[in-house]
Amino acid sequence: MRRVWRKVGVRIIPLIGLAYVMSYIDRANLGYVARSLNKSLGITAGQLGLASGLFFIGYILVEIPSNMLLRRFGARKWITRILVSWGLVTMGTAAVQSVAQLYVMRVLLGFAEAGLAAGILLYMTFWFPRRQRAWAMSIFFIMIPLSGIVGSPLAAAMLSWGEQLTGYAGWRSLFFTEGLVTILSGTLIYGLLPDRPADAKWLTPQEKDAIQRRLTLETAQQNAHGALTGMRQALSSGRVWMLSLAFFAIVFGLYPIAFFLPTMISALTGNASTTSDVSSVLLAGIPSAIAIVAMLAWARVAARRSVVFSTAVPLAFGAVGLLLATFTHDDVLFIGAFCVSVSGVFTAMPQFWRLPPLCLTGAAAASGIALINSVSNVSGFIGPYMTGAIADATGDFTYALLAIALMLAAGLVILLTAGRKAEQSTAQDPLPQSHDTEKIG
Repeated sequence: MRRVWRKVGVRIIPLIGLAYVMSYIDRANLGYVARSLNKSLGITAGQLGLASGLFFIGYILVEIPSNMLLRRFGARKWITRILVSWGLVTMGTAAVQSVAQLYVMRVLLGFAEAGLAAGILLYMTFWFPRRQRAWAMSIFFIMIPLSGIVGSPLAAAMLSWGEQLTGYAGWRSLFFTEGLVTILSGTLIYGLLPDRPADAKWLTPQEKDAIQRRLTLETAQQNAHGALTGMRQALSSGRVWMLSLAFFAIVFGLYPIAFFLPTMISALTGNASTTSDVSSVLLAGIPSAIAIVAMLAWARVAARRSVVFSTAVPLAFGAVGLLLATFTHDDVLFIGAFCVSVSGVFTAMPQFWRLPPLCLTGAAAASGIALINSVSNVSGFIGPYMTGAIADATGDFTYALLAIALMLAAGLVILLTAGRKAEQSTAQDPLPQSHDTEKIG
């Protein structure tokens, strides 16, 4: 079975990873063009934070219905629908002429993209048992820092040469290009992504049967140990809501940094030139590159430890890194501190998502995963807006970084209490040991 899991990973993760990369590039692109938007439309840091956060209104409102529809219609069709619709909205954002129009487009973008992350997380439970899920989640979540590595040079290139290539301002060219690439990604996924193992033409009948037997056995054991199975159970479960709050805190450390790190670097260097804009965007990609190494290294350790431990340790590093960033005015040390923080937050995310599938199956998994993701993404609205507002009021980002660090610390406390109880209450007997329980390479 080791070869089968390798085949599934190679065929599935790059496709869903492509969708995830595009989503995070699209969410963070306001941070890349912040200074350009200020010059072109007169947008302040507070308005930028509000525009960034407005995305999450529509995203949160339809996250749960979207995930239930994915379960009904299949991942291939539904993920394609999401990609094409948000690609069109992103292309439309290139034409905005005012702050108000930007606000409207960000709200529409949230409605269009809603359900992607939760849908992909649900989709992975259709393919990977819990033992394989540890490495599969880590590899998949590498797509978040990878989006920073891909997005930074793309943004820098369009800011530098977009007007020469398209005839429009660099920031408008960036939105148009990202929207077009997103639509093309959707067509690729529609053609190549199977809904479930039974639909995969690249699996033999014996391989399909082995995967399905494994997943069926695991679901039966989860149900026998008290896993929630219905949508109403999941939405009313105190355990699920506490997990939602824990992930809310983790995500709170992600979006403000994604949106404002280039601006922070520009402010620290004190250079407001166009060249500085491009340099800051490129420098902002360094923590993402470091985070990939950290995520891969920690995945090997986490496979042998509890979910709570595997999540809590990197989350603590995320908070410490932000505290270090507030005490330095040296640009090299500042970026180094953010390498620690971003690595910690990114590494905590895939480890956390090993926990919900232990206590949720069926409709409860679809709705519960969507609920956790919805609640966590409220921080996507609050975090950037709060960061921008504090920066406008105080003149720098010091107190905003302290607030984010405190939120990560609060999430750590919740995880160590409610998360540990959830893990212990759903402890399962080990499945029979055989070659099909071994992880891929």
